[in-house]
Amino acid sequence: MKTVIIFDHPYTATAGNNVPHHRSFLAALLQSVMTQLRHENNDIDLIDLHADGFNPVMSASDLSNWRRGQAIDPQVADYQQRLLAADRIIFMFPVWWEVMPAMTKGFLDKVYAKGQLYQADNMQTKLTKQPKVDIITTMSTPNLAYRLLFGAPLAKLLFRGTFLKTRLWHFKWHNVAQVEKKSLAKRQQILRDFRI
Repeated sequence: MKTVIIFDHPYTATAGNNVPHHRSFLAALLQSVMTQLRHENNDIDLIDLHADGFNPVMSASDLSNWRRGQAIDPQVADYQQRLLAADRIIFMFPVWWEVMPAMTKGFLDKVYAKGQLYQADNMQTKLTKQPKVDIITTMSTPNLAYRLLFGAPLAKLLFRGTFLKTRLWHFKWHNVAQVEKKSLAKRQQILRDFRI
């Protein structure tokens, strides 16, 4: 199975040669996920947005190409080809101000583009393998408050507003809340027990 992981954290996940290091809890979680996937004989393709120097900003010329269904730049075209080959797509990012960081939003805006990864006329995905989409997040907000008080905006934005709209039906969200308030022992337990 081909699994593409899109990792977004300023403390980049890789120290070189796609070897994850643990400067953030999310990077440690990435290592745990990659270990699990390797044991399941997955072919892992890691896209580390910060390490790649991905530019999330949509310029006027980018938008002009996007509207014509053309790839914005070689990096975006490469990402699109990698997603087209995926049996599973995993997004990993921290939740800031109740949604994803700019890099992930820019990735969706620029890479998951009409004419490239979905049809402009009917919003049908071009990801013909119908990949399973997993979202793995960390956040400071307590889970209950995020869901009840804020209405889980991330789930609405990604599941309803992006994936369901383009007919990607297999979606699961995994969240680790209040990481900074957990003891070292509890964080280590989460890393040991985490499964996707």
